[in-house]
Amino acid sequence: MAALDRHSSSIVQRDLLGIVDFASHSREQRFHLVDIANGRIAQSYLVAHGRGSDPGHSGWVKRFSNRPGSNASSDGSYVTGQSYYGKHGHSRRLHGLDPSNDLAFDRAIVLHGAGYVSRDLIGQQGRIGRSLGCFAVQENKIGEVLDRLGPGSLIFAAK
Repeated sequence: MAALDRHSSSIVQRDLLGIVDFASHSREQRFHLVDIANGRIAQSYLVAHGRGSDPGHSGWVKRFSNRPGSNASSDGSYVTGQSYYGKHGHSRRLHGLDPSNDLAFDRAIVLHGAGYVSRDLIGQQGRIGRSLGCFAVQENKIGEVLDRLGPGSLIFAAK
């Protein structure tokens, strides 16, 4: 809620926000859409973290980075931008609002679907795959996530 207040001029959609709990293992649903009016989690999803945040591929975030080429996730507040169709299909651009993630747009950190985020992989290897720093969710859930978190929404990521 502090991030929502701190960045209120950038956040135009204030009914739903995304919280990414990088303290949880990648096999857990750790991307939560929170209904602000009632303070409850409306939906939760699997979400990948960056390879550079977990070099040993343990499923745990070890570090964050905002450095280009780090392939790491960044923590902090993001505002969702426009959607587009790219390498990973329907995706949404993200703009970092804090010094810890203010290069997100330039690093092409986006919200997208990915085949390496699946319950099948959890069953096979105990964890999902890793992104290059993007927030990647299950391919069959990305449309739902993008519809619910339209442009001007807050995503807050932390450990």
